[in-house]
Amino acid sequence: MIQIGSTLVSEDLLEKQFTCNLNACKGECCVKGDAGAPVTGKEREILSDIFPVLKKYLRKEGIAAIEKDGVCTTNDAGEHETTLVEGKECAYVIFDEEGTAFCGIEKAYNERAVTFQKPISCHLYPVRIQDYSEFSAVNYHHWPICEAACTLGESLKMPVYRFVKEALIRRFGKDWYRELELVAAHYKP
Repeated sequence: MIQIGSTLVSEDLLEKQFTCNLNACKGECCVKGDAGAPVTGKEREILSDIFPVLKKYLRKEGIAAIEKDGVCTTNDAGEHETTLVEGKECAYVIFDEEGTAFCGIEKAYNERAVTFQKPISCHLYPVRIQDYSEFSAVNYHHWPICEAACTLGESLKMPVYRFVKEALIRRFGKDWYRELELVAAHYKP
C-alpha cells in the first residue's frame, strides 16, 4: 500500500492495466451484480433533486423502479445504493440500439441538463474506496466481466490510476492526484 495523505492506495492502481471496452462488454457493470452502485448521502440528495429532470433520459422501467423504491435504496449495512429494476440492472441505465448500457444520469450531464455527472463510485470504477475513521482505502476491483478492459488496457499501456484520473481528481483533488503521479513515476514493482 502507498500512503498519500489520509489514503492508503493499493499498488494495483499502478501495476494493473485497464481501459473500458464497451464494444466487448456492452456495459455489463451497470447490469450485472447483486446490488446497486454505492451512493453517498450527498449524492442521494442530489438524485432526489434532479430526478424530475432525469425522467426525460431514463427508461420507463427505471422510472417505475425509482418511483416505487426511491432514488436509491439502503442495504442491510445502512449504505445507499442505486435502485435496481427488478433486482437486475441499475434503474439509471439506458441502452443504445445495439444493447450497450450507458448511464442516463451521465447522458443528462453531457447534454447539460444537470450538473451532476453520476455517482462517484460509478465514475471511479474499477477503483473502489472504503472509508474508515482514520483513512480511506483506495483499491482496484477485479471483476471477470471486465477482462476485455484489462486486455485493452494492457495493449494501450493504460494503468488503472490514469484511466480513472478525472474521477480520482473529483474525489481527492488535483494535489492528491499529482502526488500519486509522482509516486507512480518512481514506483518499481
